[in-house]
Amino acid sequence: MENNKEFYISPNLENDNLTESIECLNESGENIKLPVVKEIPLTIYLNKQEIVTAMTLGDMPDLLAVGYLLNQNMLKRDDVISGIDYDEDLQVVIVRTERKTNYEKKMEKKIRTSGCAVGTVYGDIMDDFSSVNLDKKTKIKTSWIYSISKKVNTRPSLYLKAGALHGCVLCQKDSPLIYVEDVGRHNAVDKIAGWMFLNKENANDKIFYTTGRLTSEMVIKTVQMGIPILISRSGFTESGVKLAREAGLTLIGRAKGKRMIIANNVDRVNFDTDIKAVANEDVVSAQRSLIN
Repeated sequence: MENNKEFYISPNLENDNLTESIECLNESGENIKLPVVKEIPLTIYLNKQEIVTAMTLGDMPDLLAVGYLLNQNMLKRDDVISGIDYDEDLQVVIVRTERKTNYEKKMEKKIRTSGCAVGTVYGDIMDDFSSVNLDKKTKIKTSWIYSISKKVNTRPSLYLKAGALHGCVLCQKDSPLIYVEDVGRHNAVDKIAGWMFLNKENANDKIFYTTGRLTSEMVIKTVQMGIPILISRSGFTESGVKLAREAGLTLIGRAKGKRMIIANNVDRVNFDTDIKAVANEDVVSAQRSLIN
């Protein structure tokens, strides 16, 4: 994709079903109407088995369901999906595979994550973590990081309209490919994982950008997707850094304005930018950080 092209997928600001206007008071005691995002329960089935009910923004249910099942190791990379059925009235999505599945025992081992809207992972998710080999030849230029940040933070989004959302972006070099948002960053990650699987997208040369903090869950899901570089405007947790080092994931946090912190695998980073020439964080980016 050329740098000047539109994202394949990005927030749909015209979808009125994702927000609702509420009446409230501002700091001066004045009556105002404020757009807020909705939280909608989405129940995910794999074939005939109910897997989870997630609180979600309500868009892209097919991508979210496929990505969630992939990141929980319930869908395999070589699985053939025979159908995806979504019932908007019931808020149910069913992913059907040619392979027979049964995950009753797996579902007994749940771990609640630290993500907003509380994500869930299953206790055996680490079984395959150490076997993932991330591409060591993939590189990233610091100029790309600045470019990605600017393109993402100056783009219209539901976050700027209503707040209370996390954004995740899949990039190739300095070109953002898809941009998704959700009330929980784990949901946004799963949407990207689902899009990559359904579009047979190669992960080796991709870069993952998120507005949320880099927790163990974010690192695990990025590694599960096979993406070698993870960037965030926010910071790290100790577990996130530890797991990134174990997996060989390049972890770049606090990427705002001129700043960035590279916590792991600096060998992938090409410092090609004179930071004196980099502008301070733009006004739109500053506005984003003030929302919420």
